Amino acid sequence: MLYYSTNHKARKVTFRQALLQGLAEDKGLYMPEIIPTITQEEIEAMKDMSYPEIAFTVAKKFLSDEIPACDLKHLIDDAYDYSIPLEKVRDRQYIMRLDQGPTASFKDFAARLMGRLMNYYLTLENRDLLILTATSGDTGSAIANAFYGLDNIKVVVLFPEKEVTARQRKQMTTLGKNIQVISIDGKFDDCQALVKKAFSDPDLARLGMSSANSINIGRLIPQTMYYFYAYAKLAKEVGEKVVFSVPSGNFGDLMGGLLAMNMGLSVHRFVVATNENDEFPQYVKTGHYKVISPSRNCISSAMNVGHPSNVARLITLYNGEMDETGKIHQQADLDKIRSDMYAVSITDIETEATINKTYKQHNTLLEPHGAVGWAGLNHYLETYPKEQDRLCISLETAHPAKFPEKIREILNIDPKLPPSLQNLEEKEEIIIPMHNDYTIFYDFLLKHYG
Repeated sequence: MLYYSTNHKARKVTFRQALLQGLAEDKGLYMPEIIPTITQEEIEAMKDMSYPEIAFTVAKKFLSDEIPACDLKHLIDDAYDYSIPLEKVRDRQYIMRLDQGPTASFKDFAARLMGRLMNYYLTLENRDLLILTATSGDTGSAIANAFYGLDNIKVVVLFPEKEVTARQRKQMTTLGKNIQVISIDGKFDDCQALVKKAFSDPDLARLGMSSANSINIGRLIPQTMYYFYAYAKLAKEVGEKVVFSVPSGNFGDLMGGLLAMNMGLSVHRFVVATNENDEFPQYVKTGHYKVISPSRNCISSAMNVGHPSNVARLITLYNGEMDETGKIHQQADLDKIRSDMYAVSITDIETEATINKTYKQHNTLLEPHGAVGWAGLNHYLETYPKEQDRLCISLETAHPAKFPEKIREILNIDPKLPPSLQNLEEKEEIIIPMHNDYTIFYDFLLKHYG
């Protein structure tokens, strides 16, 4: 299986090449040339499988011609040693909690397998890699923890200094060793722009860089797996149509779901729930895409993205073309997008009200990102009341304990800390503050990794 660039100007590559390279030479994102299929019989069999078994079933569709099955199974079993609770809220409406991994974020699913895949290939090639990644909250900690201590991989994480919580920050900045964390005096989009510019800079090519953001195809494929898991465990019968509500920032999570649907998962519709960074809902409504710059600062901080990178993949999936700046060169099939997706923007006021109402009515504790997803699902069900009896699954993408200040403010309670968040306060942080200036970042990379 080969992978092509969404900009259609770079050569096609293998998964190994796409994984280790990260961004295509023409600044596009890699997509599989052919999306493999999973049969209804295979989905039926998943009902009795564990999560690692389901993940292996999905992964081998993409990787069977590149990694021996026994090696792939070992990598997956090692990556996924934690639970995925499916919490019933009301009727046939569920929360899928993707917050039980080592950094209490859904990013663990992608980061842990991607890190193991990269390490597998680098060991075979006996070479090193420098990972650059931008984060608006949870990606950085997930990547830092997934790659921590690996001898042949060094990681540089950039984050907007004023837009992550203290616990999100400390999960990155207290590690040390091969992990270097930089705070940028700007927005997430500024961090992402610095990373992308470094990747496309020929003067830095000798550093052997790659990305661990959701621009990397190695992050995307693992994010298809939990959609199959939730469906297999909750559907009354294979073939039943499900609605997934996905809180969406950089749109990697949504793209994982869209890949799953194109592989054969019976999805009726995706609710695409953004915060006040509403560039995608506006695009679906009007047909015109406009980057939000600077991005709007909302309490669902990991979703403060004014131009989600993965929208280029989404546009490509629907037969259009968007470049890395957000310019659409060929319009996508908007009718099909509107049929498959219900896009809605949720304000901070509604996010807080959803956290309050959901806890008091259903004893279900949400954090800001999951609350955006749940509020989006409620909007959908109000718009289409006949859908009330359909299986609906809303994704909770981070543990409420990562946002203790906001939970205390709204509910006057302290969320119980999962093991991954305990004792962070006592650990020493190592941070390099940096101006939002590419020349400064360029010089830093050459000095420390050149």
